Amino acid sequence: MFTGIIETMATISNIVAEGTNLHFTIDSPITTELKVDQSVAHNGVCLTVTNITGTQYQVTAVAETLAKTSLGTWQAGDKLNIERALKVGDRLDGHFVQGHVDATATCIEKQTLDGSWLYRFKFPATFAALVIEKGSICINGVSLTIFNVGLDEFTVTIIPYTYTHTNFNALKAGDKVNIEFDVLGKYSQRMWELSKNG
Repeated sequence: MFTGIIETMATISNIVAEGTNLHFTIDSPITTELKVDQSVAHNGVCLTVTNITGTQYQVTAVAETLAKTSLGTWQAGDKLNIERALKVGDRLDGHFVQGHVDATATCIEKQTLDGSWLYRFKFPATFAALVIEKGSICINGVSLTIFNVGLDEFTVTIIPYTYTHTNFNALKAGDKVNIEFDVLGKYSQRMWELSKNG
């Protein structure tokens, strides 16, 4: 379980394909604090640490993860938003995030405002019921509040701290991002669907 509050950024140093899997080597300032089998969110995707060497560690993405996220487009040198799993007893500064990406969205607009940055995203309309005005969403691992909601579009605004300390500063129109919808919304929708059909 995560909160969507990014801890640090890391850099992909190497990618190796093996069958339908991709193995990523990540260079991170918190590598020495990690351990094998630990869950870490990378741009919002929960991946398990499989090996640690010096300042680098490895994670593996299987075919299912590659099909539902932007991991297949990652390249060596890309910067990633990193968050370790929530500790019991910590403050919950964002919202409950599982690290289980639901879909990808495409950035269709970026505006530089006076002291903030506005991004508009297009997402699959099949998830429209999970996107609500002033609701929470996780984009590339960052907990954000949604506004200007349409059938298949929404907008978020980034403050200077988030812009500086996440890879939103490199995000531009046309880029794909990982999105995870609020788990409470997903459970509510599922219960409504079951009650309607039952």
